[in-house]
Amino acid sequence: AVCWIDALAGILWRLRPQSGVLEQHSLPAPVGAIAPCRGDAVVVALRNSFAVYDFATRALEILAHITVDHPRVRFNDGKCDPAGNFIAGTMHMERQPGEAVLGGLYRLRPDARVEQLADDIGFANGPCFSPDGHTLYLADSLERTIWAYDYDPCGPLRHKRKFVDTGRFESGPDGATVDARGFVWTVLTRAGQLARFAPDGELERLVALPATYPTSLCFGGARLDRIYLTSISRSARLEGPKPHDGGLFVIEGLPASGRLPHRFARG
Repeated sequence: AVCWIDALAGILWRLRPQSGVLEQHSLPAPVGAIAPCRGDAVVVALRNSFAVYDFATRALEILAHITVDHPRVRFNDGKCDPAGNFIAGTMHMERQPGEAVLGGLYRLRPDARVEQLADDIGFANGPCFSPDGHTLYLADSLERTIWAYDYDPCGPLRHKRKFVDTGRFESGPDGATVDARGFVWTVLTRAGQLARFAPDGELERLVALPATYPTSLCFGGARLDRIYLTSISRSARLEGPKPHDGGLFVIEGLPASGRLPHRFARG
């Protein structure tokens, strides 16, 4: 199945592509991100808390909160690392020039301990890992930059460096993932494009998309040879004018397959 969220409505969708069966699950809005757990569940980043949602029982269990409780700060995107931790970042909306960033990047451990990994990311998007798990990629969409860090699942982030500047595309980077060859795919929301970057940061290709404002992506299919792509119908700042804006899209004919997502190791 492929899962995605309607963030502002607090809806978690789950589609089984082969049968066409579509499930709708309600969560407290706004929802920032989900990632698979071991078992029939997902770990969820809500406004300022982490939870686990069980598909079978439709039960939501709150695991932990972050210390920031501000009306303009909420979780925005997240993924699991190879060790089974959940990494999620926040966005600080309507931040004024010179105003300090609230929130940042957090790591939820399987025992529900929370660590703050970074406090200088104002609009976190697209966290993803190199195939060996030693590099974390993380976008700050307002800065139009994808950063790379040396990553240790038991230690702090190290050696922050600029991986890609997306200013030349007139868009910040949004959701991202890494394929089996270590290339980084990122959505360029305001450009309506999908970009693929080599491990050295060089642009390998641009894919024009039918959605006005694409948002995020993941690999899927039996051979992980498809990309599933989400898009905006309405967000806090953008509204797609096309009838299919807000839809889920499938991209085929990829130059490389994807990788299975890492799962949250709770339990």
